[in-house]
Amino acid sequence: MVLRNPQPASRSRTRMLLADGALAVPLGLIMVVGTFGAAMNPNQVPAPRPLDALTFVFVGLAIAALPARRVLPLSALAVIVAATSAYIALRYPFGPILFAVAVGVYTVASRYPVRRSLPAWALTAVALAVPVTAVQFEWQRWLVELSLLGVFTTAFLAPWAVGTAVRLRRESVQAARTERARDRAYQERLRTAQDVHDIVGHGLAAISMQAGVALHVLDRSPERAREMLASIKATSQDALDELRATLAVFRAPADGAERAPTPGLDQLDGLVNRTIEAGLPVELVRTGEQGHLPASVEMTAYRIVQESLTNVLRHAGPATATVRVEHAAAELLVEVTDTGDGPAETTDAGQGITGMRARAAAVGGTLEAGPGRDGGFAVRARLPVELR
Repeated sequence: MVLRNPQPASRSRTRMLLADGALAVPLGLIMVVGTFGAAMNPNQVPAPRPLDALTFVFVGLAIAALPARRVLPLSALAVIVAATSAYIALRYPFGPILFAVAVGVYTVASRYPVRRSLPAWALTAVALAVPVTAVQFEWQRWLVELSLLGVFTTAFLAPWAVGTAVRLRRESVQAARTERARDRAYQERLRTAQDVHDIVGHGLAAISMQAGVALHVLDRSPERAREMLASIKATSQDALDELRATLAVFRAPADGAERAPTPGLDQLDGLVNRTIEAGLPVELVRTGEQGHLPASVEMTAYRIVQESLTNVLRHAGPATATVRVEHAAAELLVEVTDTGDGPAETTDAGQGITGMRARAAAVGGTLEAGPGRDGGFAVRARLPVELR
């Protein structure tokens, strides 16, 4: 059983009570003073009952319910409507006590869906219409009286509509925020899956080739086989270390684990050397002057080279590869070509090419993959030096 800490909810309720209590003070003052003003209005028909202590009992009840309007919206509205209905039934002057009803209706509409707030408004209208009809309805003016009664009851549709609009807006903002959070989580999972695919795929491809060489020379050259086994050990250890660093992002921040830096262009030499040790001759060519690049662009370039070399190991057969990295003024050009057979279909090299395109697009770049100009297979990526 999971026990939840009730303190945050309790603090939130306390804050709402205090905030609405602060609102109730000026509104209550207006209601009390306005009640005196309404009593002095000589144009009310029929003449209202003089003010007395009971008057302010009802006004006080309506005011006292306001601080609880967001904590207990329906209960607060029920108290306000009951006090207001009794106030009207006893023929006290129409006055600002109706402000409390408007606030209560607005709050219910802003906190509950229409299926609950609309019946609450309807019950409020009926509860107020009954005493109003009993107090001042005159059959001689029945048409006028019905019209006035309709205006009186539907007047509270305005705060209901405003409250409903506020609730819909709040829910829309929350839904958009939730969707953005869900999308960020999905993108993070996708990025991690791509990293795991690249790390594990490259490591296994290198190990597979090294193991094949070791088996081939085991009887004729045990020393060479021993070198291949040592390379397998080093390759697997490097892959495990990189995999641990990648998966460390899922650890809680409080665990104190330090995050390993993301791979970048400065690690290309190590990647190329490991690939050479796996049995694939690779030439690394750098041109241009390297300036400051965003970490995401450097990591994207590294992963593209890593996945491209993995595909050469897997699909090209006996081949050589060339990695070209050109630093231009506005973009970073990355090209990996090989002299092998390439994948059987250029549109399907596992998930690798699709993942590389997604990586390039994520930083605002492009990637092309297909047969090379002089045979073999080529991967060309253009990545911006500044994120847009």
